[in-house]
Amino acid sequence: MHKVFISGSMRIKNINQDVLARIDNIINSGFHVLVGDADGVDTSIQTYLLEKHANSVLVYCAGDQPRNNIGKWKTNNIATNHSKGTRAFFTAKDLKMAEDCDYGLMIWDTKSTGTLSNAIELLKRGKKSLVFINKEKKFLKVKTVNDLETLISYMSETALTKADKKISLMSSIESFKNEQSSLF
Repeated sequence: MHKVFISGSMRIKNINQDVLARIDNIINSGFHVLVGDADGVDTSIQTYLLEKHANSVLVYCAGDQPRNNIGKWKTNNIATNHSKGTRAFFTAKDLKMAEDCDYGLMIWDTKSTGTLSNAIELLKRGKKSLVFINKEKKFLKVKTVNDLETLISYMSETALTKADKKISLMSSIESFKNEQSSLF
C-alpha cells in the first residue's frame, strides 16, 4: 500500500480546504499516512486525521517520545546521536520519513527550511512531492530540479538567503543539475 509523507511549516495552523480534500483522497484510497510530531501543520494534520477516523497513520518522532500524537497512533521513534532539540535531532525523523514514503504532500509557507528540505530530500530519492504554497493557495508538483527552482521562486530574497545559509539550497540545486547533465 502506498505511503504518503505529509509535512509542513510549523507556522501554519489552519489547513486549506484544498489540502484537506487531498488528505480525504489519501484516506479514502487506503494509503498509509506518515506524519511528524511537530506543532503547526503536523498537529493540524493529526487533528484532521483523528476527526476523519483515519487508522493507517504512523507518527514519526526523534528520540523516545513524540511531542504530539493526538490520535495515539503507533509511532516510529528514530534514534539519533544529535543533541536533543537541535535541527539535526529533528531532521533525523524527516530523513527516515522520506526514505519510508512513496510520495510527499507538503504545506509550505515559502519560508520554512524544514518543509523545503523535505521536498529536496524526496527529489534526491527520485520521489515526487506535491507542495501546497499556502500564500498562493496553489499546488506545485516537484519531480525535477526545474520544479524545485519554480518552487523557490515563491520565496522572498531574505527567505532565500536564509535557506541557502541554513540548508545549502543553491548547492543542492547545482548538485541536481550536475547529476542531470552527467546523464547525457
